[in-house]
Parts: sequence; structure tokens; C-alpha cells
Amino acid sequence: MSKPTVAVLGASADRNKYGNKAVRAYREQGYDVYPINPSVTEIEGLKAYSALDEVPVEMLDRISVYLPPTIGISLLQEIQDAGAEEVWLNPGSESPELLARAEELGLDVIQACSIVDIGARPSAF
Repeated sequence: MSKPTVAVLGASADRNKYGNKAVRAYREQGYDVYPINPSVTEIEGLKAYSALDEVPVEMLDRISVYLPPTIGISLLQEIQDAGAEEVWLNPGSESPELLARAEELGLDVIQACSIVDIGARPSAF
């Protein structure tokens, strides 16, 4: 059986940021993690990708968003095109405008901390 896959939008090289904690938490929980950040080439020893469409898997199980809503809203079409089974908007990544646009695109988003969902505590990272 293959490992579950996750793309972390807004992955960060800064270990204090949730976009970094998520990369570490998912990896610890056995996921194949694909950090998405156009500003860096590597995060926590993993290759960082500039965009979702560069991720080398056919289907992602999950996309976890750690971006401000003003940036996230511009990526919703790319998120839809990726066709992940789950799209998680972590606290602070959502806005009424972003949620309305996601609904227009038919995205079924989950608004919650994805780190907690996988059985980890952000404070542990």
C-alpha cells in the first residue's frame, strides 16, 4: 500500500512557522510530503516545488493551505485543477471572499488545523 500524499501550500523553511511544522508533522505521520514554495528549493530536506502542477504524483490525497487569503484565493483554480481528495484551509488562510470563490469552483474545503487532524500537536514541532 502506498503512503498518503500531501502538498503543503505555503510550506516554509522557518521552523517557527506553521507551514514548516506541517511539513514535519505530515512526514512524521508517514505521508509523502510535497512542500510548495516558489522562493526556496528545499524544506526540511525535501525538494520544494514552485507550484502544485509540478508535484510528481497523479493524485494528491490532501492539499493543506498555509497562505494568507489574499494569496490563497489566487491559487484556488490551481488547487481545483490538482484534484486532491481533501483541501484543508488552516486557521488564518480563509476569508469570506476565498470561501465564496472556493464554493463557486465546487471545492469542498475543510476549515480546521490539518496538523491536529492527523493526530499531532503543532506545539510538538
